[in-house]
Amino acid sequence: MEQTETGWPVLVIDRNKRGSLVDQIVAAITEMVNSRELRVGTKMPSVRRFAKCNAVSTFTVVESYDRLLTLGLLSSRRGSGFFVARSEAQAPQRLALQATPSAIDALTPDLYSGVSDALPVGAGWLPPEWYGETTILDAVRHAMKIPANRLRGYGHPLGFPTLRQHMAATLSEELFQVGTDQIVLTHGATHAFDLILRTLTKPGDTVLVEDPGYSNLMSLVRHHGCIPVGIARGEHGLDVEDLAQQAAATQPKLMFVNTVLQNPLGTSLSQAQAHRLLGVAEQFDFWIVEDDIYRDLAARGEASLAAMDGLRRVIRVGSFSKTLSPVLRVGSICASNSLAPELLRVKMLTGLTTSEINERAVYHAISARPYRKMVEKLIDQLTAARERTTERLLDAGLTPLAKPRGGMFVSAALPLAPSADLNGRVIADRALASGILLSPGEFFTLQTPSSIWFRFNAAYAADAPALTQFLLSIG
Repeated sequence: MEQTETGWPVLVIDRNKRGSLVDQIVAAITEMVNSRELRVGTKMPSVRRFAKCNAVSTFTVVESYDRLLTLGLLSSRRGSGFFVARSEAQAPQRLALQATPSAIDALTPDLYSGVSDALPVGAGWLPPEWYGETTILDAVRHAMKIPANRLRGYGHPLGFPTLRQHMAATLSEELFQVGTDQIVLTHGATHAFDLILRTLTKPGDTVLVEDPGYSNLMSLVRHHGCIPVGIARGEHGLDVEDLAQQAAATQPKLMFVNTVLQNPLGTSLSQAQAHRLLGVAEQFDFWIVEDDIYRDLAARGEASLAAMDGLRRVIRVGSFSKTLSPVLRVGSICASNSLAPELLRVKMLTGLTTSEINERAVYHAISARPYRKMVEKLIDQLTAARERTTERLLDAGLTPLAKPRGGMFVSAALPLAPSADLNGRVIADRALASGILLSPGEFFTLQTPSSIWFRFNAAYAADAPALTQFLLSIG
């Protein structure tokens, strides 16, 4: 690392290197701290100065400093800035981005933190450069101009009113009628799922989930003492016959469904399947939780359970993590007039309110004129990346499980059968040791998969020769 005449660090950043600029900055500063080139108590440059010296955006620097704070390598002092907080001697466990866990699982922090230096082809987040940095930075600056009188309380329990009003108007125009007080803001979609489970279930209740489906949801259902029952989801959507049989046998309390661009397959339900699903829910009297976090990345006109049902027995969960930086952590629940107050009560019992600063930033971002163009650009980037990813996987001998209708993911299987000493988890551990972060099929299923398959994030897998080489080496 070089230094300016004022002593501020200038990093040697390789923009063609694997991983994001944030990853490189975090890794470089961590190495400097561990080698004591930066000693405890050293004041770091301001965000603006660091960005100018290293020719990166302030958004990139903010995220880098935030990760270093999380790692405990930096500390912040109100009004004074950022300081080196520890040395290697005080932190015998080397930094997380160099650590290699002995076994990867669905809650491995690297899959969510973005801190690891491994190629994140199994992660669920996009490269920071793919988001509209200017739009987001402007939104954060607006959010920080919060009126002084808003600093007295915790914020509105339902969430920032102006954001809810904007959401209600947009959803009412594009999908279904919903009132402002029917929207409860959350710390992302997983927090929304937790509130719904806390409100509507008790230990021993049956909860239907898609199989394969969202890995954290399955763990969350079990955590609440409920019994998850998988309903087959494949290239052509949901197995509604299986659903009807399981509903008759188990009398479920609710079902979670990814209607559009399902994780991990990238498929969407047809209008006919959505109608049949609602019919089964009506027949056996269970709630449907529509996980709708990928809708902004989908084509218009895709099926919407909330629109078809009018929020009678459908609860719609949304999020802004896929079109804005996931660091903002803002999700939402749309529910009936009778259910929304119950969800609000549980939200207040378990955490009072959500961050008004984050919610203000989201409002300013999605109401800004460039937002729609930013999303359109993101969709185009993902379309091209999925095509290149599919080609790479086919070249490596893998077979896609389904043809995605859009979104971030392509799931594909190896031409190998699982055995006692070779399965998706074993291969994922080998991959991590080789600097590649994979998400095996075991993360997304309730039972052991019949084939060895992985979910690939197209944004990172599309141009990754190291991934192709690794996949070709398995055998």
